[in-house]
Amino acid sequence: MKELHAHLNGSISSDTMKRLMAQKPDLQIPNGMTMIEKGKKRRLEECFQMFQIIHQITSRTEDILMVTKDVVREFAADGVKYLELRSTPRDENATGMTKRSYLEAVLEGIRQCNEEELDIEVRFLVSVDRRAGSTVAKQTVKLAEDFQLSTDGVVVGVDLSGNPTAGHGRDFLEALTEARRAGLRLSLHLSEIPNREEETKLLLDLPPDRIGHGTFLHSSRELVELVKQNRTPLELCLTSNLKGQTTPSSDQHHFGFWYRMDHPVVICTDDKGVFATDLSQEYQLAADTFQLSKEQVWNLSYEAIDHIFASSRTKTALKERWQALKPSML
Repeated sequence: MKELHAHLNGSISSDTMKRLMAQKPDLQIPNGMTMIEKGKKRRLEECFQMFQIIHQITSRTEDILMVTKDVVREFAADGVKYLELRSTPRDENATGMTKRSYLEAVLEGIRQCNEEELDIEVRFLVSVDRRAGSTVAKQTVKLAEDFQLSTDGVVVGVDLSGNPTAGHGRDFLEALTEARRAGLRLSLHLSEIPNREEETKLLLDLPPDRIGHGTFLHSSRELVELVKQNRTPLELCLTSNLKGQTTPSSDQHHFGFWYRMDHPVVICTDDKGVFATDLSQEYQLAADTFQLSKEQVWNLSYEAIDHIFASSRTKTALKERWQALKPSML
């Protein structure tokens, strides 16, 4: 499996969270504030409040290092062979963590996992947080460019994410255009909430290399045509949308709309820790909901290789591996 939409802080498992909280007893964070358990739901606004709590728990570079290693190991244990993590670099005055040292900790965690020879390849997208505005967006892209040059292909792109009600897409056009000019790939959260046609059209004009969620794209014929025209892959996260209440039920999830149209889609977790899921569960949910055969599930996983941000050499190696694994999987 390939995971192409995983936010680092949202992917922290309950085991890692317990270890982090044990080191910070003064925070006194109640149970249930960092994870939405099976059968439970939260409004999207409440989900973003949960991330603010998680950020309090991951306030030091040593926290970020531990979290990165644990998250990569857990994805590997779930059978994920290629992972693109994403995260927004953060300053924490109280601990002296800077945006640069934050990213260095993430990349060190990835490097240490490589040394463990885990059966997984990891790449990284630097996230631009909508709430921080255009000036910070430009600074974040500059950091991404610096690390793209110094990490030998590990930093591959920029993600636009954060609370979709904050700011407007036009605020980020300059920064995102600069990222593209520098050779960074673009994954943009689009149409996560309804009535964002103008903003979505603006960002689709860039155009992005992949779309995160795109939950309400199919409510506009014009947007659907734009996405189809560019064959822009969608990163789809079923449990996330169900628990965040942007989709009423699994059978009404927009996966069905795009899949039936034979449009490129990639199944992802979004935040496996917060939403208490993993990638194999997401594939199972899609298969059960939309009556997919084993071959259709394999094809989904295989075709996802075309949409990764790594080099063509990495894509070729993954495709060869998938072909070799196909008989045992089917």
